[in-house]
Amino acid sequence: MDRREWLKLASVAAVPLAARRAGAQAVPAAPAFPGMTVRMTEPRNLEFPFAELKDFQTPTEQFYVRSHFALPKVDVANFKLTVEGEVENPSTLTLDELNRLGEVTMPLTLECAGNGRVSLVPQSRGLQWGLGAVGTAEWTGVPLAAVLEQAKVKPGAVDVVLVGADSGAIAGDAPSPGVIPYDRGIPLAKAVQPESILATKMNGESLTASHGAPLRAVLGGWYGMASVKWLTRIVVTAKPHNGFWQTIDYSIFERRGGMATLTPVTRVQPKASVARPTFGEVVPVNRPTTITGAAWAGEDVQRVEVSTDAGTTWADARFTTDAKAFCWRLWEFAWTPTTRGPVKLVARATTAGGATQPATRDPDRRTYAINHLVPVEVLVK
Repeated sequence: MDRREWLKLASVAAVPLAARRAGAQAVPAAPAFPGMTVRMTEPRNLEFPFAELKDFQTPTEQFYVRSHFALPKVDVANFKLTVEGEVENPSTLTLDELNRLGEVTMPLTLECAGNGRVSLVPQSRGLQWGLGAVGTAEWTGVPLAAVLEQAKVKPGAVDVVLVGADSGAIAGDAPSPGVIPYDRGIPLAKAVQPESILATKMNGESLTASHGAPLRAVLGGWYGMASVKWLTRIVVTAKPHNGFWQTIDYSIFERRGGMATLTPVTRVQPKASVARPTFGEVVPVNRPTTITGAAWAGEDVQRVEVSTDAGTTWADARFTTDAKAFCWRLWEFAWTPTTRGPVKLVARATTAGGATQPATRDPDRRTYAINHLVPVEVLVK
């Protein structure tokens, strides 16, 4: 390890020194994360500085980090992915064997299901994410469909459970049954879509430890809780997987026949966020100002509107990036304020299917899928 790499590691205390000395963590330790907001030190949870949004692709070192437990110890040299359950051909695959199934590269946006939780009133349980638990990266890996095809899924299979190497016990008002791994069951119909991949690279480089090396799932169009990191097992089941991470956590209520029923969080809801100006920023009166931001959803975003009067009137923003499947679109809006004083800026997104951000929060969503309109108050002076 050279001096520069040591300084990077020391700046974030990536893994315990004893683990580095022992060589147990074969995955390269995570680099420094410049400018990131720390939401939790251990396990590491870091937020992208959304006000710095400039480009379509988020740099790896500024891509948000969501961890439920400490970094797991993964031996890359002897790594194998187990595929089991309702399949004709159970198998264990090395990274080389996975790569031979056919490599794909695509940009995909990931958003934490709790992104924006800081805006909930009253304050709710969970990490208090601001705007930056979201990012877009170029992912390279193998289609999950190719892995399932080789395994020959049995008729009647319904779920594909992705199991990570990270594990621990959850305490609190809804504790886990002891130590459990992080896992997530997804419907077979989603697993075989082209936007569901098992990634080994991010932005053209090997995955970092914090982003799930050596192998992680990336599911375009769904919240990030389904994109399991440090993937080690795939279990195909004949019944829906009702695990801890989609019943106790990462679930919302749906109204069916007048009754509230828990259902797993899945598809990303339409959302537009203002990057600049930021909360409390001073904007000069009678001078042109450019409002910028990004918008995303579980489908294509067709329109972004901006209001400079707290949602009373709206006007269309201009997209500055092209539409790409399951990716955010950057936008801008020209504004010349003519009156001094506080002003509330709001943006809202509408999808190609006609879904628009709601004005108010739906409490049935618990602490997830946060996409109601949240004004950004600035001062015109």
